[in-house]
Parts: sequence; C-alpha cells; structure tokens
Amino acid sequence: MSDALTCRTCGRSFELSAELQARYPGWAPEECPRCYRAGGATGRAPATGGRASAVEENLTLAGVLLKYSAGPDSGVFTDGSATPNPGPGGWGAVYVVDGEVVAQAHGADPDTTNNRMELTALIEGARLVPPGTPARVHTDSRLAVDTITKWAAGWEARGWKRKTGPVENLDLVREAFRIYAARPELELVWIKAHAGNRWNEYADSLSTAYSRDDL
Repeated sequence: MSDALTCRTCGRSFELSAELQARYPGWAPEECPRCYRAGGATGRAPATGGRASAVEENLTLAGVLLKYSAGPDSGVFTDGSATPNPGPGGWGAVYVVDGEVVAQAHGADPDTTNNRMELTALIEGARLVPPGTPARVHTDSRLAVDTITKWAAGWEARGWKRKTGPVENLDLVREAFRIYAARPELELVWIKAHAGNRWNEYADSLSTAYSRDDL
C-alpha cells in the first residue's frame, strides 16, 4: 500500500489503491477521491494516464455490517462528509462496546463542508458516552485531531486567533475543544479511512444517510 496522503481540501487521510499506483507510478494527488469527484482539479492524474477516480460505496448500515468485520470493536467512531464540498453534507457517530452498538446519531446540513461535518460528528460522538466513562473516539480526519489536540489550546491563548489568519469553523472548534478538554477520559485518535474497519465504515454510512432512502 502507498503511504497515507492528506487531502488539502477536506483534511482527510487517504491512500492510493494498488491499481492506481500501478497505472500512475509516483503520482501523489493533493485531493482525496471524494473532493476530486466534487470538482477539484488539483488531484487529477497525469494526462497520459487519464482520469483517476474512486466510487463511494454509500452502503446502508446493514450492508456495512454484512461486508466488514475488521478493526477495533469498542469506542466511538465518527465521520462527516459533504458532496460537493461545500454543499449538502452529513455527520455520523456510533458508540460501540465489544462489537455491540450502544448508541448512535446522525444528522445533515443542506449547505456545509467536510470539515464542519467532521467536527460536528466529534462533538456529537462525545455526547454518546456517559460522563466519566473511558473511551477512544475515532475519526479519519487528521485535521480534526490536530485541531483539537495540538492547535486549539494555542488559539485560545491568543483570543482564538491564528498567527496566519482567522480560525476556520471557530464555533465548532471552540465547542469541540471545550468538550474534549473537560473530558480527559475520552481519547481522540485517528483511524485510517476506508481501510475495512467495520465501525469506521458504519460511521461513514451514517454520515451519508441523508443521500439515501434507507438508513
């Protein structure tokens, strides 16, 4: 497998499939397949090889459970999406203990961004866990993890300002930072996207439920 890449549009981590690596040796796109399909140009494959794309499965929850079984079986799993970005989007969060769903939630916004939905999913995911209960909260957005665990404290100390400009999605960043700072029993961790992890795929399905007739 290729090394993980980070989409410059939405902040998601992603990898090239073995097929794309073989077809476009040395290609390192700047956008994930989802943002590329939404109309971005920066992640296009070399002209000699044609356009590269991946199809979002958009499975129902039942479909995810039938197809996937790997990955951690306890914790909170969150995801957010917007297609196109910006555009209609959704978020999803599921709290699982020993492979059993304890609680889940999802929602949608008619005009949003991937990053806003990722942050919303983390906020709502934390609320699924009873206060004082240790849990790992998984997200496939490195940007969201770094925002909350590395950068937000410094921004707060500077009056919620960045050295290079305003803090994007400030309302959600402040709320997410407040929640996780107040709940040290929740460990925020990154998980690889679309790598066959059952509950990450489940959270992804929740986040795209707004685009389907069946949950």
